[in-house]
Amino acid sequence: MTIYEIKERTQGTAPYFFTSKTLKFFGQTMRSFGIKKQPDGRYYIFASMYDYSGNFVGKTERYFNPVTNELERE
Repeated sequence: MTIYEIKERTQGTAPYFFTSKTLKFFGQTMRSFGIKKQPDGRYYIFASMYDYSGNFVGKTERYFNPVTNELERE
């Protein structure tokens, strides 16, 4: 599964999560995201966050549930 497939599948449950405005605010792009399949069938997605000066300020971390098409925090 790719980040683009996850974006498409979460349009109904998290429509603003992957918008260009949201990604720009956190200094991210779609290509920033990594994905790891979990033993329970979910996908762990993650990307570093940067401020407008380019300083690292944290990490976006969610679990994509392919059954419900939702992004979960844990």
